[in-house]
Amino acid sequence: MQLDVDILDPEIMPAVDASDPDGIDWAQLEALLAVLLPRVSGMSLTVFDPDLDPDGSLARRLGSMLLSLLADES
Repeated sequence: MQLDVDILDPEIMPAVDASDPDGIDWAQLEALLAVLLPRVSGMSLTVFDPDLDPDGSLARRLGSMLLSLLADES
């Protein structure tokens, strides 16, 4: 599975090179991943540009969400 973080609304995920307006929010992404993650054997996270996240807050948000969801699957 490939997760392109530009699926998120640019208001909450500005750390992408080419965002699309009207993306989903954090809660919608979490709900989607909660359904998909148990059914996949691997995942890549793409389109995230750390240069556009100078304080690392967006990376921490993504990482925390993924860790939480993956821990629930153990």
